[in-house]
Amino acid sequence: MAYQFLLTRRDGPVEYLTLNRPEVRNAFNQIMIGELTAWADAMHADASVRVAVMCGAGQVFSAGGDLSWMAQMIAYTREENRRDAEVLARLYHRLNTLPFPLVGKVHGAALGGGSGLAAVCDVVVAERGCLFGFTEVKLGILPGVISPYVVAKIGQSAAREFFLTGARFLAERAREIGLVHQVVDAAEMDAAVGAYINEFLSAGPAAIAASKAIIPRVADATGDAITAMTAEAIADLRVSPEGQEGLRAFLEKRRASWRQDA
Repeated sequence: MAYQFLLTRRDGPVEYLTLNRPEVRNAFNQIMIGELTAWADAMHADASVRVAVMCGAGQVFSAGGDLSWMAQMIAYTREENRRDAEVLARLYHRLNTLPFPLVGKVHGAALGGGSGLAAVCDVVVAERGCLFGFTEVKLGILPGVISPYVVAKIGQSAAREFFLTGARFLAERAREIGLVHQVVDAAEMDAAVGAYINEFLSAGPAAIAASKAIIPRVADATGDAITAMTAEAIADLRVSPEGQEGLRAFLEKRRASWRQDA
């Protein structure tokens, strides 16, 4: 599929996605939001993809909302604003629930909705000195649709600090609060991302999808519900074709059939 503001490339089971509006720091507008949602929908339906990597063209990862797009909102009614927000919320939901790992390769800056994109990535590798920020309160609004994913990543305490101040913070601080997983120099970004890709490709794709799906379920469950849920999940995987292959490969001291790591 051809996109106006996205670049895509496939390398075997790895999908590479580039936000491609460098002239406006890869800021969102309605077209980009629609294209990102269409891309996510296509990825949900493509069983051949095992990992995706998201990055940004130009000097920054993403500066959040496009100024011209935001200017239109001033004239929106409350109902129009609600519908507009629901479209953006669906995008984050579809990215967050991809059945394979989404790796964020973040450089320069990720602000507002750009930091929200980092929150829905399973792993984020950030360039040293990269800026993050949930800056919405500086505009008199709030980080609404991204808040479930950000709070799940960084917790309520850090959310209180950064949602309420709107302050920008460095990648090193983002790593401390869990938004970022690895901070490296620019020259090391590709190698760091590649190492994660190799780890993902060495694991069972169905096992990864099930593991990713169970994390929010466990986080929201308590007591007997957790016991039943986790027992059912592991039983399902143990008797699945992938689980049987993985266990046999381990016992037979051979590589499992799905492994594509170096």
